[in-house]
Amino acid sequence: MTSSDALALAGFFVACLAAAMTGALFRPGLWYEGLAKPSWRPPNWLFPPAWSVLYATIAVSGWLVWRQEGLAGAAFPFAVYGAQLLLNAAWSALFFGLRRPDLAFGEVILLWLSILATILVFRPLNGLAAALLLPYLGWVGFAGMLNFAIWRLNRREANRCVAAG
Repeated sequence: MTSSDALALAGFFVACLAAAMTGALFRPGLWYEGLAKPSWRPPNWLFPPAWSVLYATIAVSGWLVWRQEGLAGAAFPFAVYGAQLLLNAAWSALFFGLRRPDLAFGEVILLWLSILATILVFRPLNGLAAALLLPYLGWVGFAGMLNFAIWRLNRREANRCVAAG
């Protein structure tokens, strides 16, 4: 690996870290702990390691496409990639920051679609890069179902937060 490759890989990790930082800024806290949750919800300790692995695969996926095509050679795919990172970053602010599971659910649908779009535009360029995003697509699909279930189980609480806001 050249120093240019290593620097680019580090850049992709920094971009993913920036998206992940909203999870550190907008933490679940007491509000989330007080919500009704479905019985099939994973334990809280599972989320940080799962997201760490996913962010690593997202970074490597982008890097593989960059390494093969460069930024100019994959301008549109990288625009889609950037959009999914921005949508990823927005979810925590909506769900935990604004305490709006309803808005977060709509947003997670857009996030899922943007991940699918990233896979579709990466696939012709680098099959491994596209495949590395499949667990992310699956996890966000699961997270979307969990988001929806929490929203439905806590409709009154969500309505109070909106009315009070």
